[in-house]
Amino acid sequence: MHPTYLIPGLRTPFCKVDGPLKGFDAIEMSVPVVQAMAAVAKPDLMIWGTVIPSLRWSNIAREVLMDAKLDETMPAYSTVQACSTSMVGVFQASGLLSGYALLAMVGGVEAMSQVQIGLTQGLSNWLRAVMQARTFGRRLDAIGNIKFKDIRLDIPSVKNRSTGKSMGEHCEEMAKRWKVSREAQDRVAYESHSRAVKAMSRGFFDDLIISINGTAKDGIPRADSTPEKLATLKPAFDRSGSGTITAGNASPLTDGAAAIWVANEQGLAKLPTNAVHVKLLDYEMVGVDIFTEGLLMAPAYAIPRLLARHGLMLTDIDLWEIHEAFAAQLHCNIAAIENESFLREKVNVNHPLGKFPWERLNPNGGSVAIGHPFGATGARILSQATKELAAMGAGKKAIVSICADGGLGTVALLENV
Repeated sequence: MHPTYLIPGLRTPFCKVDGPLKGFDAIEMSVPVVQAMAAVAKPDLMIWGTVIPSLRWSNIAREVLMDAKLDETMPAYSTVQACSTSMVGVFQASGLLSGYALLAMVGGVEAMSQVQIGLTQGLSNWLRAVMQARTFGRRLDAIGNIKFKDIRLDIPSVKNRSTGKSMGEHCEEMAKRWKVSREAQDRVAYESHSRAVKAMSRGFFDDLIISINGTAKDGIPRADSTPEKLATLKPAFDRSGSGTITAGNASPLTDGAAAIWVANEQGLAKLPTNAVHVKLLDYEMVGVDIFTEGLLMAPAYAIPRLLARHGLMLTDIDLWEIHEAFAAQLHCNIAAIENESFLREKVNVNHPLGKFPWERLNPNGGSVAIGHPFGATGARILSQATKELAAMGAGKKAIVSICADGGLGTVALLENV
């Protein structure tokens, strides 16, 4: 790979669905972030993504660029890979930097309070036929062709299309398979909130977040979270009596937008001289068979392959930022990468990687506490990791990992230069 550098970007506060950002659609939420980024430097390329579709636009990146009043001659395109969307955008930008682009603005957004309810395909076809009829008689014929089964709305849900199960239901299956206890999950959730609250109090996020709609801080981290309170919450996905995933140890539905800078050496010169940056050493993308493996288990394949490629052990990584879609998912993936037979038989990595250094994980909170706007999480977690790693010594390394719906996973290896 040619040298690629990451520079922390900006984001909105992350807020629970139907909270302070509920009045903003995906474009409106993105524009302030993009404008604030463009006030720092002029990008040569823009990559933006959102997971929840809208009938009002197709290339959200270009629409955001136009509404933000950026240079209209700058290329802008959209990308999507579920929860990994803006991380994949970073990987794509890295490849394009070897060509014409010097400095790329990459990010994503999710306006989960603005999910668009549609019509079933059958009802859409019927309505279009009625509207296209050229005569009164043909219109009557078209009206009479409606099928009762089609008279309903198409309401999007957070479920995998192929399996019909939600990510939470899939993760419950993973937790049972890997024997992850409720207590272990709640402990991750408590630590996530505790670390995020401490980071907020000392101002860690202040230069990463812009104010929008009068809100300048993340609205999800809870200072009053305790293991005892978390233990009182009822399972959200498996109510049979054996469920372990609750609203407290899972990431909440979240509104938010986030961006990050991706630059080559020439692009770095376009940014302020004091801009912290780290090097993107390598990355890995993996897909797994969701009918035989857990839906969110791809990082357990991607992380070992990436480490093995560089001859690294788990303890050689000084900082770990792993997306907390669910506390259970985090435990399942870590258990797998510590398991020698899994590495050998499933991942084709023939040497053990050692024990995972839990004390180096998500030092300023993770997605359970901060939130998870699907399209924005990649930019958020990479910016956060970049700032954290840049404060460490030269040569220190970080792994940033995201699991995604569809059995996908993306992992980045960063180094402080």
